[in-house]
Amino acid sequence: MTPILLDVRDLHASIDGKEILKGVNLTIREGEVHAIMGPNGSGKSTLSGVLAGNPAYTVTEGSATLHGVELIGLPPETRSHEGLFLSFQYPVEIPGVSMVNFMRAAVNAKRKFEGLEPMKASEFLKLMRQKREIVELDANLASRSVNEGFSGGEKKRNEIFQMAVLEPRVAILDETDSGLDIDALRIVAGGVNKLKTEKNATIVITHYQRLLDYIKPDFVHILYKGRIVRTGGPELALELEEKGYDWIKAENRGEEE
Repeated sequence: MTPILLDVRDLHASIDGKEILKGVNLTIREGEVHAIMGPNGSGKSTLSGVLAGNPAYTVTEGSATLHGVELIGLPPETRSHEGLFLSFQYPVEIPGVSMVNFMRAAVNAKRKFEGLEPMKASEFLKLMRQKREIVELDANLASRSVNEGFSGGEKKRNEIFQMAVLEPRVAILDETDSGLDIDALRIVAGGVNKLKTEKNATIVITHYQRLLDYIKPDFVHILYKGRIVRTGGPELALELEEKGYDWIKAENRGEEE
């Protein structure tokens, strides 16, 4: 059987004393693409933040392991070095820090974690050129400060470029399609598809079927009120597109707020 990459078991998490995740179970194997869908406030972004180690959230119960390594309790940078990547819904600007320096620092920090020597400048610039082509990122953007003055589409493209450089084992795309026009969506999704291998996995968090027309999921999960209440194949996303979320709400009306 294909090895498990990410294993989430009975995960509970809260923010400011309010429980948001109420027992999430999720198993992701090598080579798989999983889509997580659900109405606003269901816990989708909370789940991505908890897995990435956002300190705003408190895990009260459960576990999350990445290739056998328990993530809960690890600092965000260690989770990243272990192979977890989060593409933000709203990427932040970092004025005064060039993309080249930012990514070289990230790559060399990961190499240090793995016991490797820092990458030489010439090797790194070659790597940047190769990865930039995957998401059609303009060379001028790559030399500017991180996301400063970028359009929404450029920021999202930049996120996938960073993913390409870091080569994570599990990538979480938190509403990467938010605010993208159709051309930017095609380029971003194309980059994600080019980076897929038999050894990595992707979690796509989205509201809409349109992203899944480009990034084909193996499994679709519906997250509602802090729990995964339904799992199926790609057809489940089409059913949501047709019916909306009212039928999910009706099925789970007895759930606690």
